[in-house]
Order: sequence, then structure tokens, then C-alpha cells
Amino acid sequence: MANGKKVAFYTLGCKLNFSETSTIARDFQNKGFQRVDFDETADIYVINTCSVTDNADKRFKSIVKSALKKNEKAFLIAVGCYAQLKPEELASVDGVDLVLGATEKFKVTDYLNDLSKNDLGEVHSCEIEDANFYVGSYSIGDRTRAFLKVQDGCDYKCTYCTIPLARGISRSDTLKNVINNASEISKKGIKEIVLTGVNIGDYGKGEFGNKKHEHTFLDLISALDQVDGLERLRISSIEPNLLNEDIISFVATSKTFVPHFHIPLQSGSDELLRLMKRRYPRSVYSDRVKQIKRSMPNACIGVDVIVGFPGETDDLFLETYQYLSELDISYLHVFTYSERPNTEAFDLPGVVPMKVRAKRSKMLRGLSVKKRRAFYESQLEKRATVLFESENKDGFIYGFTENYVKVKTPYQTELINTTHQIKLESIAEDGAVLFSWVNEVISV
Repeated sequence: MANGKKVAFYTLGCKLNFSETSTIARDFQNKGFQRVDFDETADIYVINTCSVTDNADKRFKSIVKSALKKNEKAFLIAVGCYAQLKPEELASVDGVDLVLGATEKFKVTDYLNDLSKNDLGEVHSCEIEDANFYVGSYSIGDRTRAFLKVQDGCDYKCTYCTIPLARGISRSDTLKNVINNASEISKKGIKEIVLTGVNIGDYGKGEFGNKKHEHTFLDLISALDQVDGLERLRISSIEPNLLNEDIISFVATSKTFVPHFHIPLQSGSDELLRLMKRRYPRSVYSDRVKQIKRSMPNACIGVDVIVGFPGETDDLFLETYQYLSELDISYLHVFTYSERPNTEAFDLPGVVPMKVRAKRSKMLRGLSVKKRRAFYESQLEKRATVLFESENKDGFIYGFTENYVKVKTPYQTELINTTHQIKLESIAEDGAVLFSWVNEVISV
């Protein structure tokens, strides 16, 4: 079937999607297909979709058009969350030939007996209740860090979220398989692994098809800390109610887990947190931040926040803004609320006008710039270890310290995927930090 045919991939959305795209790509390559970049001419284009925001949905059509410009006869496949939620809608997009839902996306090569263009996309989807099994995945070879999936799905019922509808119940990889995957990644010379999933703090649930926790997230990170050859492990995002004191204490003393946490907040108003059906009050979030900073004063803390949720009055937004202003955090990921059908929030009163949502989003993004700048300034004159990435941006190579400070230096190919000890000196115009070398290469 392959006959040297070329396949290209495009990923929308989160780190979890990137890990799954990479796994699907390896399956193609193992079956004789040649992987090429998405901006090259290919016989098959696979688009891994996202439905977290309305914008991700809209981008799909433009990506399809971009692929067809390269090769109007190319076979186009859609997988991922949007493909599960709205398969018929994707199938009707001009040029799309195949749409695979949550249970089928890892079997994509089984559907390639005929690569003839279809007038209407063929759909193979499922009821989301059928997505009750686990498929492990990780990214490798795409960048200097690897995304390792440890968990999928979610049992939470946040009123704005479509992820349980797109990915199903919470379920986890076995501890043994995660460790094996981490070891395999390490042997490839990759120095940093980012743990990813939908709700990774819920790790352990759903092993072997049941809801019992065979292992906890603390068990997982304790075991990963012992994997030979790994220099850095990073936790991608973890719910505040699941980030307990034991996990924080472990990271503080770990030899490989870095002092960087990304913790979803969504709102600084307890009233809105209740409407969102989040599983914690604001006080719990404050407590987690204080615990982290007590044991790791230089830790980087990122925050997810939603603006424009139904019922968010000016006063409630300002309550969130003031709360975040005073909180000892490092940066924000700001999401503008978008209505998602089949969610509770879709029918809530108090709809916030789009212009108001945009204004509030701009205010919080401005606050994020200030927070990041203040955090970077607090790290100046300190020593750190940087892992350099691969891209050449206007003659510079960039990297990140263990606590996620972005640094840059004139581009040198030999710096790619190496770690060095440095001293942070000053902040450049683009916001990255300039540094001096403390010693030679720590690891190649």
C-alpha cells in the first residue's frame, strides 16, 4: 500500500495531541510511508484536530485548503477531538476524504486501501462510551523535548468543557508501560520529557479497564525519577485539587523533576468557579501556590484562566484580575470563553458580549507580560541550567532553564539539544534573557 507514498501531519491544540500525532506518524513510517513536512507536497495529509476553542475549529478549513494547494489530489484525513465531536461537519468540508473518531484514530493505516478522492468524507466514529481503552503515545524526533502521554479522558464535568465528550472517561497507562516509554525516549538522547494527558493528576484510574487506582500520580513520578539517563522531567498541567503537598514536596527534592508547575485556575471568583463546576475554591489555589513557593522559591508557576464566562460581570472580572495581580505566579495562559454546544455553560444566562470578552482578554494578557517580566527579573544574577532547542530565529538559538526562563544566544548548531550552566544577566528587547557562560557543556 505504501509504495513510498509521502504523508504529512498537522497538529492543532495541546501537547497530548502532539504526542498522539507522533505515535500515528511512527505507525505510518513502520508501514513504509515517507514522512514529510506539512508544507511539502504529500500523497496523504493527516490533520489532528482540537475543539477546546472555537478558533481551533475555524482553523481546520484553512489547513485543508493549504494542503490541497500543495496537491489537489492528496488524500485528507481528520482525526482528534473535533473529529469525534462533529464528524459529519468535518466530512462535509471540501477535500476531506476520511474522518476517524476517538477509537479509530490509532488504526488510521487500516483505512488506506483506497486513496481515491471522495465526493464526501467517509466517517468512522463511535459513541464516546466506547472509548474505554487506553492507547499509549509519545512524541519523539519532532523537537528537543518529548511529550509522554500517561493518561487520557476526564471524569470531571466542568460546564464549559467538551473534552469528556471528545475523549471519554479517565483512564491511564500502566506504570510499567510509562517507564518503558520513558526509557526508550531517554535512549534516543532526548534530555527532557513533559508528562501529558487530559487530567494527569488523576493518573492510575482506569488501568486494566476499571476505575480503581492501581497507582497514584505520586507513584508515577517517583518511579520516573529513577529512570536512567533522563535529565529533566516536567509536569505539563495538573489540577490544583490533585496537586497535593506530597507531590510538591517530592518535586522539591527530585533529581529530575524541574521546579515548574502549570496549574489551571480558570477564575479568581468563587462564584464563577461554582458555575464552572470546578472542584476547588480560590483558597485552595492560593494555598498550592504558597506551598510551592515555600519549598521552591524560584519555581515558575503558570496559570490557565478563562475570560467572558457567562455571568462574569465587570466586578467579578476585576476580582479575578486583582487576585492574579497579587498572586505569586509567573505567567498566564488566557482563554476567551467560546460557546460549545452540548455543554452546560452553553445555556447559562449572563452572556458576555464578544467586545467585552476581547477587552478582558487583552487586560489579562497584559498582566501576563508584567508577571513574566517580574519573574525573569527575580532570576537575574542567578545560576541556571539551560537546554537549547533547535530552531534558528533571526540568528539566535533559544532555550529554557529548568524553571522555564527563556534565554537566547547567537545561533550555533552544536548547541542544539545540549545543556549548559549559565548565569542570567539581563532581559533583551524580545523578552528573552541574555546570559554569561559559567562552564562548558554539561551534557551532549
